[in-house]
Amino acid sequence: MTTETGFKLPAADRWFEHYRPGDRCRFGPVEVTEQEIIEFARRYDPQSFHIDPQAAAAGPYGSVIASGWMTAALMMRLLVDGFLPSRAGLAAPGCDELRWLHPVRPGDRLWLRVEVLSARPSQSKPDRGIVSFRMEGENQDGVAVYRTIATGIYLRAPSAG
Repeated sequence: MTTETGFKLPAADRWFEHYRPGDRCRFGPVEVTEQEIIEFARRYDPQSFHIDPQAAAAGPYGSVIASGWMTAALMMRLLVDGFLPSRAGLAAPGCDELRWLHPVRPGDRLWLRVEVLSARPSQSKPDRGIVSFRMEGENQDGVAVYRTIATGIYLRAPSAG
């Protein structure tokens, strides 16, 4: 996996204080195969355009496409591998504005772009902070395929009090 990041420290050494509004990074790629699309969809989203190549070829997309939930899971994997603080991460209270913008097809190579939107210390628990960030997945052609705004709760560095 390639990363383009402004972080000076690896994820294992990051705390809340290392996430600043305006920080941007890019992670990936991850390649999507038809077999993975079908396997995921058979288990979690068994619609014909996800699981049946013949039916999908005759449908509106012209081929099998990935479930949006699979796209979200692939983006989550890139987020965990490159962005989230592995030791200081506590929770994620949710996502807003989840969008699947363009079909993901077999052979696509996906990248994740992340931008920190805000970072504020918790008012009720001084040992942690709340980080909001925009995630956007794009394919090898630079076409946006996924977008959401997420929130994470991260521990503050021990020296930060």
